[in-house]
Amino acid sequence: MDALILARMQFAITSSYHFLFVPLTLGLSVLVAVMETIYVRTGNETYKKMTQFWGKLFLINFAMGVVTGIVQEFHFGMNWSEYSRFVGDIFGAPLAVEALAAFFLESTFLGIWVFGWDKLSKTMHAATIWLVAIASNLSAFWILAANSFMQEPVGYVIRNGRAEMTDFLALLTNPHVLYQFPHTVLAGFTTAAFFVMGISAYHLLRKNYLDFFRRSFRIGLTMGLISTLLVITVGHFQGQHLVNSQPMKMAAAEALWESADPAPLSLAALIDEKNQTNSVEIQIPGLGSFLSHNSFSGEVEGIKDVQAAYEARYGPGNYIPPVTLVFWSFRLMVAAGLWMILITLYSLYLWRKGQLETKPWVLKALLWSIPLPYIANTSGWFMAEVGRQPWIVQGLQRVNEAVSPSVSAGAVLTTMIAFTLIYGVLAVADLYLLTKFIKQGPGETPAGRPMEPTKEVSLWT
Repeated sequence: MDALILARMQFAITSSYHFLFVPLTLGLSVLVAVMETIYVRTGNETYKKMTQFWGKLFLINFAMGVVTGIVQEFHFGMNWSEYSRFVGDIFGAPLAVEALAAFFLESTFLGIWVFGWDKLSKTMHAATIWLVAIASNLSAFWILAANSFMQEPVGYVIRNGRAEMTDFLALLTNPHVLYQFPHTVLAGFTTAAFFVMGISAYHLLRKNYLDFFRRSFRIGLTMGLISTLLVITVGHFQGQHLVNSQPMKMAAAEALWESADPAPLSLAALIDEKNQTNSVEIQIPGLGSFLSHNSFSGEVEGIKDVQAAYEARYGPGNYIPPVTLVFWSFRLMVAAGLWMILITLYSLYLWRKGQLETKPWVLKALLWSIPLPYIANTSGWFMAEVGRQPWIVQGLQRVNEAVSPSVSAGAVLTTMIAFTLIYGVLAVADLYLLTKFIKQGPGETPAGRPMEPTKEVSLWT
């Protein structure tokens, strides 16, 4: 393998691993803040214990996210120096603000929250975790603003072979980030909701700390209901925007080789990339046009036509991404999302009827659904990044132009193996700690007994 392939593999491994922790940080920080706010308003000690229990799991996840995220910064200088040289004046600005403002705010107030339980008033202490939650999601905005420039460059000029920023406000109001940010944050809320619901279901199955985990489940279910419906809605509008801004990505996501009006939606396909055709297709007529234009008629550009348009605009070359990977990544994300909506709605129905705990299979389904948001998040990012190939910055710089010319394949391979082994050790440590504290529960009373006399809790009170 050459250095380019290895550099891409290394970044894919480290960034995918890092992103396992980001969505849970975004969502769980808000859930913990909500729990502590309820504690401050009601004085109910159960909500204090809930804040501390879920906060402990949040801290483990946060620490792993920080450790794995630091590596990303080094990639830009080590393996992708030509990318950094070309776009560093633009890409570096939001990353600098994220580190100096959002991350420092997040980490500072998280420290105050951890050590301030007996030193601050209840209201002030709750304020610190809200600042952590706000800073966490603000941090995501700055990173996504940088990524959105790679997807849809705005506010720049090419001067002396480099991209230079001309409009910082345009960078922050990039149409791409206005869709990508809420979609990512809502995905984080969904991840946290299923994390809380799944772990609560685990203890409800075992009749452990019933009042504690009924209340936890109620909060997770409320967030899950809102976030799952909103994330798919925002995703729909984001897809419509991509039809215009990145038509090749959306054509690849549908494995649509020829332009069509009306365009079908493919549920599944056997894709022959070499011959640019699909040997088998299961389609819903007109639904592709509806998803693109909110109408069952309307042309959707096919891969071949977009390729011809790109050749006319950018010159000869292959502008088609790995269609099979993009196609199935999109379907994996959508399938996981639809299942999460269905299980959330059914769980709400059972909860309102007071029958959730009489349906062990539903609780087990919720427990085994914890990985689904992670699968959806990762496959969604695969589509977003792989679907942009061969560009590293859409329309401005190709991936093969961005790799460091002085880094050898052997050096990249060595560091990739080292990072993968270290991340593997960290994964074992993370799973051990999470499993230990999840099984332990609040730990205030012997396992199998509730902390307080159990009672039915209404979803809305």
